[in-house]
Amino acid sequence: MAKITTYIMSEDAKAQAEFYTHALGGEILSVMTHGQLPEAKEELKEKVVNMSLIAGGINFLMSDSVFEPIIRGNAINLSLEFATEAEAREAFDKLSEGGNVKCPLEPAFWGALFGQIEDKFGIMWMITTVGPTA
Repeated sequence: MAKITTYIMSEDAKAQAEFYTHALGGEILSVMTHGQLPEAKEELKEKVVNMSLIAGGINFLMSDSVFEPIIRGNAINLSLEFATEAEAREAFDKLSEGGNVKCPLEPAFWGALFGQIEDKFGIMWMITTVGPTA
């Protein structure tokens, strides 16, 4: 059985992680930089090799992309489902700061709230609430 973990490659992992922990609540658990590795190049010493954080109760891993540029796309969206409208609206509002609202957070035909954002780092998010039960 597999377990999926979101691993985000970033142009500035520290700033991006701080944004997510502020927007969704949480904390940065650990950070390893290139400077902690043997024979690290001077220009990479402050860059993140691996970072672990919890945001919105979800575990994320992050790294600075130092060997190739970040290419933004729309093929993958991170979907967050919240139990309450208030939680969904707070996350939506905070994640949309400096970003682009693709679809406003509003009632969807299936009975839940739904909205979509591209955050200021180019990550696509779908925010929804638990839909009605049968």
